[in-house]
Amino acid sequence: MVTYRPEGLDDAFTPTDGDVTGAAGGPTRPGGPDPDLPALGLRGWLRWAWRQLTSMRVALLLLMLLAVAAVPGTLFPQRPQDPAGVVEYLEEHATAGPRLDRLGFFDVYASVWFSAIYLLLFVSLVGCILPRTRVHLAALRGRPPRTPRRLTRFPARGGVTVPDAPQAVVERAAAVLRRGSSWLPFVPSYRVDVHDEGGGTWSVAAERGYLRETGNLVFHLALVGLLVSVATGQMLHYRGQAIVVQGTGFANVEGAYDTFERGTAFDPADLEPFTLRLDEFESRFDPQTLQSRDFTAHVTLTEPGGEPQERTIKVNHPLTAGGAKVYLQGNGYAPRVTVHDGAGELAFGGAVPFLPEDEVYTSRGVIKVPDVSAGQDQVGLVGYLLPTAEEWVPGWWRSTDPQPTDPLLVLSVWRGNLGLDTGVPQNVYRLDESRMEKVTDEAGDDLTLYLRPGETVELPDGLGTVTFEDLPRFVALDLRHDPALLGVLVFALLAFAGLAASLFAPRRRLWLRASPAPEGTGGDAAAAGTVVDAAGLARGDDIGLQPELDRVLDEVLGRTPAAHDRPDGGRPGRDHEAPTAAHGPGGD
Repeated sequence: MVTYRPEGLDDAFTPTDGDVTGAAGGPTRPGGPDPDLPALGLRGWLRWAWRQLTSMRVALLLLMLLAVAAVPGTLFPQRPQDPAGVVEYLEEHATAGPRLDRLGFFDVYASVWFSAIYLLLFVSLVGCILPRTRVHLAALRGRPPRTPRRLTRFPARGGVTVPDAPQAVVERAAAVLRRGSSWLPFVPSYRVDVHDEGGGTWSVAAERGYLRETGNLVFHLALVGLLVSVATGQMLHYRGQAIVVQGTGFANVEGAYDTFERGTAFDPADLEPFTLRLDEFESRFDPQTLQSRDFTAHVTLTEPGGEPQERTIKVNHPLTAGGAKVYLQGNGYAPRVTVHDGAGELAFGGAVPFLPEDEVYTSRGVIKVPDVSAGQDQVGLVGYLLPTAEEWVPGWWRSTDPQPTDPLLVLSVWRGNLGLDTGVPQNVYRLDESRMEKVTDEAGDDLTLYLRPGETVELPDGLGTVTFEDLPRFVALDLRHDPALLGVLVFALLAFAGLAASLFAPRRRLWLRASPAPEGTGGDAAAAGTVVDAAGLARGDDIGLQPELDRVLDEVLGRTPAAHDRPDGGRPGRDHEAPTAAHGPGGD
């Protein structure tokens, strides 16, 4: 009995005459026990793991996992960007918050699990690229494949009969192929190999399209470069926001920022100590729609060892200072207020930024007045600034224009404990009312202050006085330093170029064989000539393959494609025929 089995199965599972049955009931080799299969071992397991990690399937899976792992960074407040938001979330979620914190959900991009996925993706891409690059470089140094014997089995075919010698025809065809397409000069020409097949027959093999694989490798190398650049930027970057009031300055030190974040490898001591002073701020609005038209901050920049320079910052036109880009992020009004307590002591004085809430710059702010004299209550002033005030209903005011033509400060008054001595950071734009109470007027209604620039109002119950001094502007500046931005741009462009090449560069092979024309039949000897057979093959669908082959044959004949005189009307897969030459047989 003869039994056939699939290739690769162990012979112990192939029953043959004389097989015996082992103790477990299975067949065994005649004359002895089953052979012991070698153990995979540590080296084998490592090789298997490396092959899995460097497969394209795992690389795509890691890329998807990286995208999924980045989602918590958009759902939860992140400690480097919003530490106050993290504290607030932990207070509101006493059970789930600490668990999420231990898992790194409040610093996702520096967590162990996100870093592990990032590094595995990097290793996977490198492991995929290096072997493919080695194979591709070897292919670039290789020769095009030899001309097949039968050219009639290819999707693109053609043939002509010419009066020239086979060698001359082949050399002319090789020159045409090396030159490439005249109407597409940026497409590389063919690699050409001319071969003497003997018996007067010559052939030429041409190939192009390795740009497709080159683009694929460039795309993957650019992805690796992007990963390295992004990682470098995350380690060496810094970003901070600062509010600068007109007439005041800003120094580039960590303590001067309102918020500041930095990479793990960046030392704040490396900040270049430049200073920036806001001299004037100009804003322009459409007089009909009140839409913003232009914002310009006139500043004085002083860099180490340099003279003060007058510069401007506009939206989308940042200022470069100390290796950082200074962006104009926002603007508004900062009313300068002076508060004296009941003992006449200066309790508060300075400009307080009010944040605009609508297109007419109705701005909200909080003024926190500490106690400077013994026995005095702390005071909180909460309210709105109206740049152009209008009383549209008795007792109700609104702003009708973003420009400060008639500014009005509307404030409610609170007294009690502001919580400034607890040591817990507070939001400067929010008043903690848990230990405060509203101040009322003589009628028992909530007290509301209405102040215009230069006016002073006395607070009830001996709380002191409030003076609205003037109304300067402020700007919100965003300073960013990322040394990897240029690398990200370069590698992104390379990735785009590589992807375009891998998608649109055609991979083609063309062959042309020139053989001596046989003698004619019927006793008439044909004129000496050469039969040329040509064929083409492309990787995938390529509607331009047959026209490309026709172009080469036309140039071999010394005519333009517009001078076609093919008997088949130019249909693919048929033969050319020169008007003065006899048509000979095709190839093998």
